[in-house]
Amino acid sequence: MERRTIDPRPGWQQTVEEQGLIYPLTRYPDDSLRPYWDESAYYVFSLREVEALEEVVEELHRMCLAAAEHIVTADRFADLGITDPRVAELVTEAWRRRAELPSLYGRFDLRYDGTGPAKLLEYNADTPTSLVEAASPQWFWMADRFPGADQWNSLHERLVAAWKRQAALLPPGNPLYFAHSSADELGEDLMTVAYLKETAEQAGLDTDWISMEEIGWDPLSGRFVDNQLRFIRSCFKLYPWEWLTTDRFADHVLDTLDNGGGTGTTLWIEPAWKMLLSNKALLAILWELYPDHPNLLPAYLDGPHELARTTGYVAKPLLGREGAGVTIHAPGATPVVRDEEDPCCYQELAPLPSFDGNRVVLGAWVVEDESAGLGIRESSGPITDEYARFLPHVIL
Repeated sequence: MERRTIDPRPGWQQTVEEQGLIYPLTRYPDDSLRPYWDESAYYVFSLREVEALEEVVEELHRMCLAAAEHIVTADRFADLGITDPRVAELVTEAWRRRAELPSLYGRFDLRYDGTGPAKLLEYNADTPTSLVEAASPQWFWMADRFPGADQWNSLHERLVAAWKRQAALLPPGNPLYFAHSSADELGEDLMTVAYLKETAEQAGLDTDWISMEEIGWDPLSGRFVDNQLRFIRSCFKLYPWEWLTTDRFADHVLDTLDNGGGTGTTLWIEPAWKMLLSNKALLAILWELYPDHPNLLPAYLDGPHELARTTGYVAKPLLGREGAGVTIHAPGATPVVRDEEDPCCYQELAPLPSFDGNRVVLGAWVVEDESAGLGIRESSGPITDEYARFLPHVIL
């Protein structure tokens, strides 16, 4: 793994926008605009490295599925902050019937510097973003800059193939809706949903658009409807399950949930069991089940334990995103244990590797159960936040 600098292509901004990346720039607090898509540098991997990382990702995915089974069978829902028995029951049902429910993709965030084993930082298998830039613009960047080279990137083909395989699980005779929140000001959610809609259409599915805020409730039929009062039988939502099960329409979501077998009226993608894999408590449960695994970091739910005096630790909210609420604690500092109102996971402090002063995290994708691609984000500080930059990579 190596970071190399290069001159950006002339007209790069227009190019990547045409390839689906509608927000190539990030607005900073001083109101300046700086590249989010950053092709002034790139990362190089060997084929041997990538093949090893692919094996790690698929092993981690299998371990996460085993951890999900443990959570369900051992009734560990409270550790995830899921205290509503009805939600726990529906998640359990979704897990037990997961073969009947479409499930598409997820992203592992890994610490890796090219020398030691990759370490799992977290897993988002419910609403992961940075998909478009990983699947499309970086592939075309490679074709322009390194024709004939290769890249860890089969995302597009695997997504289309996944929709084709799972089409039979969708309710017949109705379009598959793609929904995002109109509250997203950056356009990231819109861009991600638009791209996934395109892959579904290439798989031959009938699709339609809607925002989460436009979804209506018909009290006469007891069903969700679109803005033309058509029933919504299936919907891919870039909207976290923890919001869907707690907002003002949560009771309707739970009442009408199609958890397989056509017993409800609305099938949501990703399915409810993905709540088990997009919660930081998963990190601590993995460490319980696989202690000292080379690709895991020690993690706990009831406090930092020995990490407070040895390595230091990172306190992560169970449901935080984009680094929100994450705090870093150096070794020897007075331990800070959050209360039940603010639960978190305490994970060993493993500082992100620095390449030319840039802190790097690898976003490794899975589609269904297979490794599918890589996206790299750089940040200036120790936490990967909304000001991180995306850099392309190539296998040489």
